[in-house]
Amino acid sequence: MEPTEKSFPRLVSLAAHDLRTPLATIHGFAQTIVRMGDLDEQKQRYMEMIDAASRQLAELLDELGLAARIEGGRYEPNLQPVDSLELAHGAAEELGEDRVRVSGAGATVHVDVDATRRGVSALVQAALRHGGLDEVECKAEGAALTICPVTASSGPVLLGDDLRDLGAAVAVLLVDALGGSVAMNGDAVVVRLPE
Repeated sequence: MEPTEKSFPRLVSLAAHDLRTPLATIHGFAQTIVRMGDLDEQKQRYMEMIDAASRQLAELLDELGLAARIEGGRYEPNLQPVDSLELAHGAAEELGEDRVRVSGAGATVHVDVDATRRGVSALVQAALRHGGLDEVECKAEGAALTICPVTASSGPVLLGDDLRDLGAAVAVLLVDALGGSVAMNGDAVVVRLPE
C-alpha cells in the first residue's frame, strides 16, 4: 500500500493516541509512589522527576495529536470566548511571572481555549528559550498578542519556519487553523486571534 499525505497524519494521530495508555500507567504509578512518601529523599526526588517527565510527555502527545488532526483536515475546534489578556496571563502563570511581563487591555476572542492557552505559552517559551532571554513581554492589544523582544534567531522558530520547537510549530498551525495569524513586526511576533 502506497502511503499518502493524508495517511501520515492519521498514523501520527493513532500513535499519539496509543502511546497514552502506557504513559497513563507510568504517570499513575509514579503519582501513587510519590504520594506514599515512604521513600528516602533521593528515591522520592527520582519518582517526582518521573512524574514530571510523564506529564511533559502527555503534553507533547497532545501537541503531536493536535498537529496531526490539523494537517489531516480532521481538526474541529471547540470555539469559546476568552479574553486575550487571560491567555497572556496563562503564559505568565505557566512560565513564571518573573519571566513574562503581561500588559494591555485585551479583548474577547473566540478560540479553542485550552489549545490556544498551550499555544500562547509555547510561543512565549520559544521566545525565551531560543532567544536566550531571561524575560519577555506579552501584550494583549485587542485580539492581538504581541510577544517581544524576539531575536533574529528565535523569530523563525516562533513563525514555524525553523522547526526546532514542537510547541511553537503547533501553535502556528493552530492559530492558522482558527483563522488567525502569526507574523513578525520589528522585534516582536504578533499573534492575531479571531474575534
